[in-house]
Amino acid sequence: MKTISIFGLGYVGCVSAACFANAGLNVIGVDINDEKVKLLNQGKSPIVEPGLDELLEKMVGAGRLRATTSCEDAVRNSDIAFICVGTPGNEHGQLQLSALRHVSQEIGAALKTDSRRYTVVVRSTVLPGTTLKSVCGPLYKEAGAYARSRIKIAVNPEFMREGTALSDFSNPPYTLVGSEDEGTTNILRSLYESVDAPFINTQIATAETVKYISNAYHALKVCFANEIGDVCARLGVDSQEVMRIFKLDTKLNVSAAYLRPGFAFGGSCLPKDVKALLYAAHHLDVEMPLLDAIIPSNNAQIQQAINNIVATGAKRIGVVGLSFKADTDDLRESPMVIVVEALIGKGLSVRILDANVAIASLTGANRRYIVEEIPHISMLMCDSAEALLEHSEVLVIGSDSEEAGQVLKYAAPAQTVIDLTRGWLKIKLESCEEDRAAA
Repeated sequence: MKTISIFGLGYVGCVSAACFANAGLNVIGVDINDEKVKLLNQGKSPIVEPGLDELLEKMVGAGRLRATTSCEDAVRNSDIAFICVGTPGNEHGQLQLSALRHVSQEIGAALKTDSRRYTVVVRSTVLPGTTLKSVCGPLYKEAGAYARSRIKIAVNPEFMREGTALSDFSNPPYTLVGSEDEGTTNILRSLYESVDAPFINTQIATAETVKYISNAYHALKVCFANEIGDVCARLGVDSQEVMRIFKLDTKLNVSAAYLRPGFAFGGSCLPKDVKALLYAAHHLDVEMPLLDAIIPSNNAQIQQAINNIVATGAKRIGVVGLSFKADTDDLRESPMVIVVEALIGKGLSVRILDANVAIASLTGANRRYIVEEIPHISMLMCDSAEALLEHSEVLVIGSDSEEAGQVLKYAAPAQTVIDLTRGWLKIKLESCEEDRAAA
């Protein structure tokens, strides 16, 4: 039976200690606070959480959980240490990492004369780069010779909500472990074998980051729902019913749709409808700071793309994809049209490849839009990837189209590529290659 030590008997530490013990592990809780240690050894919780008192009492009574103030005692009698100390922010938001560094130093000192393999797992919420700098640095320095070869590091963020923490520990969305060492990953995998959730292994910095963007997104959802509630109230609409129906759409609304880094949005729907909702809210004197930030945020993505292209110093630019997204000819509110117009305005020579926007194939609103609004751009269209490549010093990938794949395939090493899909096209192409190989 494995023995683990848990440093920090606050919210995360106490819940983790109780749940790991309940999963059959021997657990040693560690804290500098004598009162917390005393309470836990009595089977009492130092925090308020439904069901935790009963579980702690049961685990202490079963002899699978105890607490100490001695780091040396905990490290000597365990094979794995989970760091669960607090990482509070100051008034500016900067994380205070003194407790994290102190615990890392103490664990390192306790392992200085210990030659066995030992695993240290950071469960505290920390920004990317923190583990390698503020944990590995102090720990390895104190542990001395050969520390890096015998002491392995991992990151294991928690996804527990106060009030439902015991259930969340046993039924998380996934178990996330950041580790570049296969043996360490397998150790963590074995600890969570009783947890019914996908086990995901990734890089340390990625695991650190996922925790932060998860919480940021949760905060975003709260503010979004509240702003919708405000405008619904002024419109005389039942906001609870609106959101009940909204959440039934698990294809687009509550789903993975749109949640990948790429370029700005455009088209005939999103820009128009966001602006219309904001117009209505403003005329009802409803403040919507979150939704107000959407259009400026989108515009900032477009300006950043323009700046990056201009910063290359190149004069001949090739653009792949003019419509607002691949597999459409819709140019209305297309961010790529804004990019092209800005580049032309700066005196750059631009050529464009987008078969769907070839003027001969356009009818109706899109044809009128080109003829009436951007006739100068229609003169810049290329009819092949070869023609675009021959012209261009810099290639701007604006869509994940088949044409973009052809351009990337034949691009010369000297041609700079600015991929506004942020690698999504590469992922898509690799997936297609795997599918063809499997067939």
